[in-house]
Amino acid sequence: MQFPELPLDTPEDPVNFYWEDVAFDLPNAASLATWLEQVATAESKPLFDLQVVFCSDEHLRQINVEHLDHDYYTDIITFPYAEDVVHGDLFISADRVRDNAATQGVAFEQELARVMAHGVLHLCGYGDKSPEEVVIMRAKEDHYLQMLNQ
Repeated sequence: MQFPELPLDTPEDPVNFYWEDVAFDLPNAASLATWLEQVATAESKPLFDLQVVFCSDEHLRQINVEHLDHDYYTDIITFPYAEDVVHGDLFISADRVRDNAATQGVAFEQELARVMAHGVLHLCGYGDKSPEEVVIMRAKEDHYLQMLNQ
């Protein structure tokens, strides 16, 4: 995969949040952005530019079909644009996050943070296809969630 050349200047706001076809409050957006930068830095990957897009199940399924040839619902799709820094887009289904939070018995905000950390970890090079990768990914997510909640 060929990655685009990055501009030399770091964006003023390296983490940005967008809402596509859903609406909910993100009361701690600035602290979440700082935390996501800390996750990347702790993984030895500076955060260059991260776009977090919240959308519906149907919107994310359509992205999954069009870009990945997968016809199923998921909580997150990550699009990386560079290897040595965190530079990419996270598309997150607010519907799936809400359902998963209810299933897991946790608050929506906690599950949302877990999914955002998951996406950043993907941009840092972690996978989740094998059972061994899933164990590592979950441990990393738990570690960074504890860091957020301190």
